[in-house]
Amino acid sequence: MRRKRIIVTSVLVAVIGVAAPLSLAFYLSSVRAEQGEQERLRLLAGYALERAHRSIASASMALRSADALDLAPCSEAHVQQLRRITITTRSIDDIGYVENGLLKCTSNGIEEARIAITPADFTLDNGMGLDFNLRPVVSGGKRMVGLSYRAYKVLIDPVRFSDVIVDNDIQMAVAIGKGGVLDTLHHPDPALVKTLLDGKGAIGNLAHEDSIHAMLYRDGLTAVMIEPRSKLSERLRREQLLLLPLGLLMAAFIVGIVVWLSRRRLSLRGELETAVERREFFVHYQPIIALDTGVCVGAEALIRWRRPDGSMIRPDLFIPVAEEAELILPITDQVIACVIADMRAALLADRELHIAINLCASDIETGRVLDVLERALAGTGIEAQQIWLEATERGFINVEAARATIEKARARGHAVAIDDFGTGYSSLSSLQNLPLDALKIDKSFVDSIGTDAATSSVTPHIIAMARTLNMLIVAEGIETQQQADYLLERKVEFGQGWLFAKALPAAEFLTFYRARRAPSST
Repeated sequence: MRRKRIIVTSVLVAVIGVAAPLSLAFYLSSVRAEQGEQERLRLLAGYALERAHRSIASASMALRSADALDLAPCSEAHVQQLRRITITTRSIDDIGYVENGLLKCTSNGIEEARIAITPADFTLDNGMGLDFNLRPVVSGGKRMVGLSYRAYKVLIDPVRFSDVIVDNDIQMAVAIGKGGVLDTLHHPDPALVKTLLDGKGAIGNLAHEDSIHAMLYRDGLTAVMIEPRSKLSERLRREQLLLLPLGLLMAAFIVGIVVWLSRRRLSLRGELETAVERREFFVHYQPIIALDTGVCVGAEALIRWRRPDGSMIRPDLFIPVAEEAELILPITDQVIACVIADMRAALLADRELHIAINLCASDIETGRVLDVLERALAGTGIEAQQIWLEATERGFINVEAARATIEKARARGHAVAIDDFGTGYSSLSSLQNLPLDALKIDKSFVDSIGTDAATSSVTPHIIAMARTLNMLIVAEGIETQQQADYLLERKVEFGQGWLFAKALPAAEFLTFYRARRAPSST
């Protein structure tokens, strides 16, 4: 189930890891394309506003020039000056003099018809009046914009406010206030223009399902630019060519990370990390027997790992991985906790009983485990001498560090044994320099007893060496009575192996121990 869950989760994360950056790349491409196009529209709007402001400024100067004339109204000299102003001011088409609400004369001469001049639709900040929709006879009924100042009014062709070169599919409107449209280009929808003007009185960008809008406000004038969304396609393609490769690289990176993490989680190392977090480890107990009496004097705590699916992983497979991944320390801590929980009652009932706990090389070198043990034993009633510590020869490579740890352990009451002696790196000289309590003969040497194997002659020497150093001896892997008799004959104190019992779960070990304990303990 765990493996399946990891695979399913990894696939989902990988799919999201691909979809998310690609979706983000598409989204950012769209946003950047739209923002870029709106920036272009605002630039065009700026040109339009500049053109409109110039037209109004030029017309305003013409009106002030006319107002400054010191001539009899509508005299021949006055009309000539009005004609000169009209000719020299490109932004206006005509200028007229108004008196008592009636048009008296224009640059074309005296006005014979009675033409009433209505009040202006809008008043600019400079005091000039503005008419949005004049249709004078002089223009042949064409719509004109009027600008008035005191007794004078000019006519302006609306095209002066939108005289900007833009693409044919870009629509434009130049307005003053919220509804006074001066002119439009390419026939924008009046209702849409009015909606935009009503909703935006300053710089703004708006998006619509079918079009893009940009507005620019400056000195009372507003330019509205409208463009079909289809115009984005080319710019969008450019943005996608830029961002999609980045999205693909990000997606590939995420997928690579997911694959790496998945393989790690599915690997033995990954499973070990999870097992440590979930405390999936427990302990079996290999009985230690006094060879001369057959009494069970203790046990070696052996780590076991059962996966959630019930399958067991052999220690020789996961312990090297745990050591390499630096997970052996928390596993050792869990072994200590299991031993105290499983064996506390038995250890309190029989002070001669001991449990041996295997230590890794790191714990022997640093001594970390001693403080862990001290905290774990505090308040339990278990005595330190009932917990033996075992370490393989690899733990004694740094002799000085190992000596410090061993001395500290023995000072606290623990017995320390060297495990699997003869299979590692120890020499007799280094062994002599370590204050050890016991030596364990590796199973490979016990197996050679009574055979012609090359190692058969080594066992007596190991026993003799331990005797010389005043160490207790524990023989591992005893499987036959012949082996037990051989070891007993050479006064080896303790043995363990299948001849007596396999490593047992806690409850079964306690049953075995009660059946094989010393008579004085009954």
